[in-house]
Formats: sequence, structure tokens, C-alpha cells
Amino acid sequence: MMIIDSHVHLRHGDATCTEYSPETIVEVMDAVGIQRSVVFAICCTSKDAMERASDAVAKFPDRLIPYAYALPNYERPVLDELREAIGQRGFKGIKIHIGECRLPPWIIEPVMRLAGSYGVPCLIDFAGDARSAERLARLFPETKLIIAHFGRYRGTDVPLIDTFIGLAEKYPNVWFDTSGVPVSWKIEDAVRRIGASRILFGTDGPHPTPTLENMARLAIEHIRMLSITEEEKAWILGGSAAALLGL
Repeated sequence: MMIIDSHVHLRHGDATCTEYSPETIVEVMDAVGIQRSVVFAICCTSKDAMERASDAVAKFPDRLIPYAYALPNYERPVLDELREAIGQRGFKGIKIHIGECRLPPWIIEPVMRLAGSYGVPCLIDFAGDARSAERLARLFPETKLIIAHFGRYRGTDVPLIDTFIGLAEKYPNVWFDTSGVPVSWKIEDAVRRIGASRILFGTDGPHPTPTLENMARLAIEHIRMLSITEEEKAWILGGSAAALLGL
């Protein structure tokens, strides 16, 4: 069974903007049995993020999968950079983080529209903003929307998680990633409600606690210990990402 990590940072959004080299990422992958990883950088310009991801994939083209980082603003929607990344460099998706990019229509909708035109997913950290997630899922049915962390990183607000799962029940263009989801039984609930093929394994790594390798290993075990079928676990750990990204 191939394991695909759909959420890996070359540069994190923490207070120190921690960076990890592609060599370190692949070392962790090898240690825990992850075959492919989606990589991106945040807390930098879109152009810088694109170069970081391109350089990483050039070193490990059979292991790493690049996502572009969309950091649009009121003056410059970064569409040219995204077209270059996806159309010319083979990037497979777009990462958006509400912590650095607000989501009003005039900022985010051009990015969603472009993603739909290229057939690539948008991985968005909504930080609990279910209203924006619903709007984007509804307005852009042709765009594949991955909701990071089941809606909010390390979220324990079960009604909020249920709201996000309800969006996926209503809109078939919505996926989830499992990174930073401590309420494991809600992953099981989502499998029952929308199917395992729309849930993607992710670590949000690398992270040094308890160690780089053990953090990733625990994320895998988090899925393997779920009360779902082995086939459903295989979909989450790799099959869903492979199908979504055409791997």
C-alpha cells in the first residue's frame, strides 16, 4: 500500500517560520514508510514558495509533489505565478492559508476560478471559517476544495467539525485532510458520511515533537487505529490522494 502525505511544509507558519530541507523530509518519509509527499512553503511570497518547491522536487522528483502557494492581495492576485507553476512547471495543486490571506471574494475567487480551469485542487486552511468554506464550495463546483485539518487545526469543537463534514455531504467537490485532527472518531464519522475516498492522509509535518520520525509515525498509526475497514484505511493513507492528483 502506498502512503501519500498530502500536507508537508518546506516552510512552516509557526512563530519562527521553521524550515525543513527536502533531504530531511525524505529522510523522515523513508524512516516511516511514506512513499510520496505533497510539499509547499508558506510565510513567504508566492514566487519564493514556488522556487522552494521547484528546487525540492528537482532533487526528489519521484518522491515529492509540488503545490503552489497563493498569497493574493488587493493589488496583485498572483495569477501569473500560479499559471506558470501549474501550466509550465507541473505543480499539482494550490495551498492557501487564511492566516496570511483573507478570503473575501475579490481576493480569493480568482484563485479558485483558475484552479478549476486547470483541474487542480486548492488546499485551504480555513481556521474554522465554515462560512467561507461553504461559499467557495458552492460558487466553484468545478474546483476541488481540500479543507485542511477538518476545518481547524487541532480543533476539538465537535459541532464545528460536524458543520464542515456537512459541507462535504452537500458539495461533492469537497475533500478533507487528516493533519492536526485530534478527534479521531470524527474521521470515522466522516468516512461513514462521505466515504474514505474524499479523505486524505496528512501530517502537517515535519515537526520535532516527539521527534521528526515519531511525529510522522504517530500520524500514520492514528489512521491505522481507526474503527474502519482496511480498504477504507488504504484509501485515506494513499488511494484518495493518488486518485485526486492523478498519480
